[in-house]
Amino acid sequence: MSLIILFLGWFFSTPIYKLTENKSSLNDDLKVMSYNVRMFNHWKWLEVKDVSNKIKNFVSEKSPDVLLFQEFYTLEKQQFSFPYKYIKTKNEKAKLGLAIFSKFPIINKGSLNLKNTSNNIIFADILKNKDTIRVYNLHLQSLQLSTDKENFGQENSEKLIARLKQGFTKQAEQIEVFLDHEAKWKGKKIIAGDFNNTAYSWTYNQISKNKKDAFIESGKGFGKTFNYWFPMRIDFILTDENAIINKFTSYSKKLSDHFPIQAKINW
Repeated sequence: MSLIILFLGWFFSTPIYKLTENKSSLNDDLKVMSYNVRMFNHWKWLEVKDVSNKIKNFVSEKSPDVLLFQEFYTLEKQQFSFPYKYIKTKNEKAKLGLAIFSKFPIINKGSLNLKNTSNNIIFADILKNKDTIRVYNLHLQSLQLSTDKENFGQENSEKLIARLKQGFTKQAEQIEVFLDHEAKWKGKKIIAGDFNNTAYSWTYNQISKNKKDAFIESGKGFGKTFNYWFPMRIDFILTDENAIINKFTSYSKKLSDHFPIQAKINW
């Protein structure tokens, strides 16, 4: 019974659909975009031509101040117009990783180097005027579910449960690493990326404690971030409690299996 009450508490505190949005904006808002680009369609999952250039043009049109990519593929040679960047692959030979681009100076950066996984978490400390803002880019363990197939592509329910259990276990380990690292930073912060889990999950609950969710604060509609028939929200932009989120947008650009999200943030 206590687990049911806990779940209902999470469910009703995190809306599926929002009727109103915050449209306010300030000139000194920090525009942050997060986007899982699925390797810029390098292996042609989508029947769309020139995806990498289309993503580049989309980013240029929306003009974020800070841009976070998950599943960034270095073989797709795209020059994004940002003076500062931090790109981290799992090792020197790997071509797949995470990226943070910024219009403001990056004065410190690092990787949490998650173990026994191709996923990772990186961060960059960005200097905006006199403020140092820590930006985390998360790409947590995938649950490896084939959402376009019946029963997630797994005929044997026991194998499906085992796969989910393994994924949840790895996510829990990664969250522990992240929270330990995050606790040492006492300043302004943004936590964004692909959590590979929904807003009703234990994963989200742990990461979002004592933070603001940009969609809840200022979004509208479903805030859908994953290309699935059900409006799944698995990509997030979170901030510390002192931040003011003036706008949140989930775009419907179908250039990946994820949709880009952007927030305007101030303090």
